[in-house]
Amino acid sequence: MRCGRCVSVWVLLAACIAGDASGGNILVWYTEGSHWINLKTVLESLVDRGHHITVLVPSTSLYMTASENSRFHYEPFNVSLSMEGLEEVVKDFLNFFMYEMDDMNYLQILSRFTNIMKTDMKYNLYYLEGLLKTDGVIEKLKGAKYDLLLADPIYPGSELVAEMLDVPLVFTLRFSMAHTWERLCGQLPAPPSYVPAPMVKLTDQMSFSERLLNFLFYAYGDLLAHYDMEEFVQSSGDAGIVVFTLGSFVQNTTTKRANTIASALAQIPQKVLWRYAGEKPETLGDNTRIYKWIPQNDLLGHTKTRAFITHGGANGVYEAIYHGVPMVGIPMFMDQPDNMVHMKAKGAALNVDFNSMSSKDLEDKIKAVVSEPSYKENAMRLSRIHHDRPISPKDEAIFWIEFTMRNKGAKHLRVQAHELTWYQYHSLDVIGFLLAVTLIIALLFFKTCSFCFSKCCGLRRKSKTE
Repeated sequence: MRCGRCVSVWVLLAACIAGDASGGNILVWYTEGSHWINLKTVLESLVDRGHHITVLVPSTSLYMTASENSRFHYEPFNVSLSMEGLEEVVKDFLNFFMYEMDDMNYLQILSRFTNIMKTDMKYNLYYLEGLLKTDGVIEKLKGAKYDLLLADPIYPGSELVAEMLDVPLVFTLRFSMAHTWERLCGQLPAPPSYVPAPMVKLTDQMSFSERLLNFLFYAYGDLLAHYDMEEFVQSSGDAGIVVFTLGSFVQNTTTKRANTIASALAQIPQKVLWRYAGEKPETLGDNTRIYKWIPQNDLLGHTKTRAFITHGGANGVYEAIYHGVPMVGIPMFMDQPDNMVHMKAKGAALNVDFNSMSSKDLEDKIKAVVSEPSYKENAMRLSRIHHDRPISPKDEAIFWIEFTMRNKGAKHLRVQAHELTWYQYHSLDVIGFLLAVTLIIALLFFKTCSFCFSKCCGLRRKSKTE
């Protein structure tokens, strides 16, 4: 993997800036799910700034379609993968994290996760192969003279295409497993002694055993996204509402889990808006309404919102922080457990385990987050910190994208670590030299002492003889 072309711009939120970049030509790598939902906000702002946006779109995708009305230009390419096959991969992925993992030991989890990653890589190669082999696509991209390639590396291969097109590459991502992209491409320091790897559910304060687990996970990582609704909200009175969603991918659960959740929601005084596409649970209370889609950010910003029940995805967590809404986490996979562990550590959330929680567990956590003032106070504190910045995260993201374009890849920002060998990076040559000098000094000191001692003893013996 060549990381020399990649600029370490890690966009955590999306998009718009006060700066000056006249009408750039930007190519956008394909992505999926909430990653695409998030990225579209960045792209809309770039269009507002006068840039021309071309988005690569595979023929098989859950969320992307070249036929939708948009301000972007779509460049489709063919993929030898059916929608049924893609949905089966996603289903298998979710099933492992939601239902299987808690019943496995570490070796079983490692084996199963490795197999999932192998399958994921196989399907990723289908997409990359489709892009490279679809007639005329690469030639068309070369002729378009793009100024920059913007990519979410959830789908690999953007580095290769950036190299082929000879354009700078900017990554936008929440995280990579074991911070692989951040460490190996961006050369950002992430010592496993205090920087927890995503998915291991740790904070920066770790015991020895936790540091050992974190270290091993890093090593493993290296080896391998309205009317009746408003009426319902307003009817909640002083009790307010609770917003509940498990993200863009998890739209339903097993009947047993759905009934457990619905039973808990029925016991709280708030009205609940639940994004859920499954069969209506038998235990659903009168205070709960199910929707296939909800305007999540708008609801979190509503004055009547008291709590947010979330899977812990980055978009939802940042939206909750922005609006100062305390959370009840039901994390499942990838960065979600880590996000909610950190929110709990900050006093802005409580968490429950999706598979083992009882109806009473969920009910108690919701009531605690709503009734105990500390959770709201801590959420508002995080919100104030989040807002206390010279420009918005949206503006900052666009600034760095345009900055990279204006400065032809911004090579002056590349850290010198790219030019160092592994032993120079870890200062092993310096340490070795200092050890050698210390050893030589110690040896000379020892020899000098021995010499003086022998001379002294020799004189004493000579005196006694005389």
